[in-house]
Amino acid sequence: MALLDKLPIRWSLIPAIAAIGAILLVLSGLGIAIYDEQNYRAQKIREATAQGEILAATVTAALAFDDRPAAQEYVEALRVNPQVVSAGVYNDAGVLVAGYARDSGGQADASVKLQPPAFVGRHLVVVTPVSEAGQHLGLVALRIDTDPITRRLSRYVGLGLLLFMALLVVGVLAAAHAVLTRTNSDLADANRNLQEEMHERERAETALRQSQRMEAMGQLTGGVAHDFNNILMIACSGLDLMERTDKPERRKMLIDGMRQAVDRGASLTRQLLAFSRRTSLRPEVIDLNAQLEGMRLLLDRSLGEDISVVVDLPADLWRVQVDPSEFELAILNLAVNARDAMPGGGTITISGHNRSAGADEAVPVDHVVLGITDTGAGMAPETLSRVFEPFFTTKAVGKGTGLGLSQVYGFSRASGGDVRIESTVGLGSTIFLLLPRTEDPLPVSAPDLSPVSRAPGGQGDLLLVEDDDGVANLVCGMLVELGYNVSRVDCAAAAITALEANPGFDIVFSDLVMPGEMDGIALARVIGRRWPSLPVLLTTGFSPGVAAAAEEGLTLLTKPYGIGALAAALDSARPG
Repeated sequence: MALLDKLPIRWSLIPAIAAIGAILLVLSGLGIAIYDEQNYRAQKIREATAQGEILAATVTAALAFDDRPAAQEYVEALRVNPQVVSAGVYNDAGVLVAGYARDSGGQADASVKLQPPAFVGRHLVVVTPVSEAGQHLGLVALRIDTDPITRRLSRYVGLGLLLFMALLVVGVLAAAHAVLTRTNSDLADANRNLQEEMHERERAETALRQSQRMEAMGQLTGGVAHDFNNILMIACSGLDLMERTDKPERRKMLIDGMRQAVDRGASLTRQLLAFSRRTSLRPEVIDLNAQLEGMRLLLDRSLGEDISVVVDLPADLWRVQVDPSEFELAILNLAVNARDAMPGGGTITISGHNRSAGADEAVPVDHVVLGITDTGAGMAPETLSRVFEPFFTTKAVGKGTGLGLSQVYGFSRASGGDVRIESTVGLGSTIFLLLPRTEDPLPVSAPDLSPVSRAPGGQGDLLLVEDDDGVANLVCGMLVELGYNVSRVDCAAAAITALEANPGFDIVFSDLVMPGEMDGIALARVIGRRWPSLPVLLTTGFSPGVAAAAEEGLTLLTKPYGIGALAAALDSARPG
């Protein structure tokens, strides 16, 4: 009886309890929606900021050297990310240098200013500064697509339905609880899917291969600058001493020393151009012993005096066919990683051996195994399992991009081989490059031609097109020694004027990069149309037009060159 007396009281409290419960549910739902929206925005800002910082680090060198084509390549690489609506690289004045927009009718903003990340409509705009050694170089801006607000609000349709029913029907509280549970499960699934998409995008960003070379170039900068200062010191002191001596043997010794210094500088420059991908590269047969021996100077310059490099390769190591610059970049990346694992100094050992077909399932052909071993700290298993992932790094911010080992992995697989790693904490690491053997012969080196004795004026009339007075004076001296009558102009327009006045020149020798509207290739095209029988020889120290010159079938002489190479190139360019 007492229980029945209490039942009316309990039923009378149910509407109030339901109302309170509904209010609590409404407040909870609003709190969840606000928290999830804030969390979504914060997560989106973190993702976009990280992408902006990666792009800023990538275009540092391009902005520093005003290399707009390279900057355009970097922003075009963002096509792999479907959420990037537009991207722009801006100079220190905030003016657009290179841009990309996914919508064919759109474009990147013409100018930007540094500002915090901001949501504009359904887009997130992130502006990141680009700086090097404390110097402001410019900005990069990304416009990232976000989910429409209607799509995000749709996640709460189930919760809204639950709240509406709770306000109207007290008897469906249990069913409403089931709907809420199911909604929370859907939100958890959506969050897991979002995390998986983020990891997929990170793996897709391996297309930013140029960042790998820029990281290696950064490792080289200090050592190469030191070495070039030594080369300049040899040349400067040699010239001073030559002015103070008349002894032939003394002058010959000084000349030999300066020539060796120049040859060493030219070798360094060729390798730097290869690393920066401004020369035409293709796989070729190489001798690993000779290739690694040729890298010793670069390794010594970039690793530091507290790191010793031991190369222990058998003389009968098989030949392989790889891209030489990619191979040297892979070795350099491995050596730099080994150096960073030995902050107190240590030894890097490069060893190798031949392995016959069938000894390894991953490379079912005869192959060479190169091992790069350090005496550093080693890696834990959880680090070891991720070392080849793009952008994964254990280094401090600013010390590495996490692209070095991913380049090594990509190089080995693209060469038909594989890469392995063994590491023990406290005992160091060894990375093995497996490269397939080739039976093709080594390319034949061009002979080192010495200048022949030529009678003055016996080679004909030559038009020299060179804008640098210092270079022109020395080249004129070499040409006169080779027997040419030399006329010199400083640009392509002046060269055409000279040819119109005197079409009797026997050959034109022109620099590839010159001031004015026409470069060397454009000049060669004009000469080919108007004076088709007149041969043209081009020369350059560095230019993106090297590949274009090759496509045109033009003879090209690379700076620096000696009088022997100049004589051979002129003879090759002239018919008969």
